[in-house]
Amino acid sequence: LAQLMKISPRLAALNHDRYRNFLFPFTPDNSRQALLAFKGDVYQNMAVDGYRDTEFDFAQGHLRILSGLYGLLRPLDLIQPYRLEMGTRLAGPWGKDLYQFWNNRITDRLSREIKESTGSPVLVNLASSEYFKAVRPQRLSAPVLHIHFMEKKGGTLKVIGIHAKRARGLMTDFIVRNQIHDPGELRSFDLNGYRLSLERSTETDWIFARG
Repeated sequence: LAQLMKISPRLAALNHDRYRNFLFPFTPDNSRQALLAFKGDVYQNMAVDGYRDTEFDFAQGHLRILSGLYGLLRPLDLIQPYRLEMGTRLAGPWGKDLYQFWNNRITDRLSREIKESTGSPVLVNLASSEYFKAVRPQRLSAPVLHIHFMEKKGGTLKVIGIHAKRARGLMTDFIVRNQIHDPGELRSFDLNGYRLSLERSTETDWIFARG
């Protein structure tokens, strides 16, 4: 695990124990809802502990989480602790990595859910490039709006990973709290100093910049 995931022996031992101790079936006693379980940088700006039932309901209906282990998660799906980044080169009968393992399954599931949803048939992409590579946009039943967050450094705009992650969580929280159905409403997003840069944005790629 340490070699495969490029993690320390301590983290490898922790995840070795996690996988050995998976319990089936998943229940509220041995698992947690996905949106409450993830604690990474993206989730630090999502104040889920303060969500009301209406906000959890909206998230369950509109938000999807990409996972190397679980594929596509709804916010309230039960999961057990794990570590498996989507970009991990885990080879097997399916091919050389997890992208080949998931193949079209994540995309086809998204397409079905988009067709069944109400509101604007647009997929707002707030995932990292590593994770969104598991989605095949040409097979989707709706157009994709890609959101990018950039910082002005030395007179130029750059993507800084840690800030971009936190900003993606902040916008996700903004969507859930305001129960946004129309992606056009995201034009007004202005938290933590970010503003939509109209001159740098295109129809399919919106740039939010600060600095």
